[in-house]
Amino acid sequence: MNNCLECEKPLAGRVDKKFCSDMCRNSYNNRLNSDSYNVVRNMNNQLRKNRRILEELCPEEKSKTTKNTLITKGFDFNLITSMRTTLKGTTYFFVYDYGYLALENDFYLIVKDKRLEK
Repeated sequence: MNNCLECEKPLAGRVDKKFCSDMCRNSYNNRLNSDSYNVVRNMNNQLRKNRRILEELCPEEKSKTTKNTLITKGFDFNLITSMRTTLKGTTYFFVYDYGYLALENDFYLIVKDKRLEK
């Protein structure tokens, strides 16, 4: 006979049963995933913040801003969701549907990807 992986009470029922209740199953999985969950949650929160900043600074299809403005608002240049290189070789960094391109003198071009709208 097996014991519950969370509370170690003896299990009754199916041979492959691992938990005595939904509460024990949830507690076990929450504890197991808590460290990695914090990392993922924090990254997702910063990605959403990055997107909100780009959205705020780009009310139309395109706009320009400065690196200082992005940093002051809390933008994290280390977190993106994708990169796209144009035929000319310039690389846009995207946070979901908003992209940015480094220009001269610490300016950035922000664009909204209309292809992702439905």
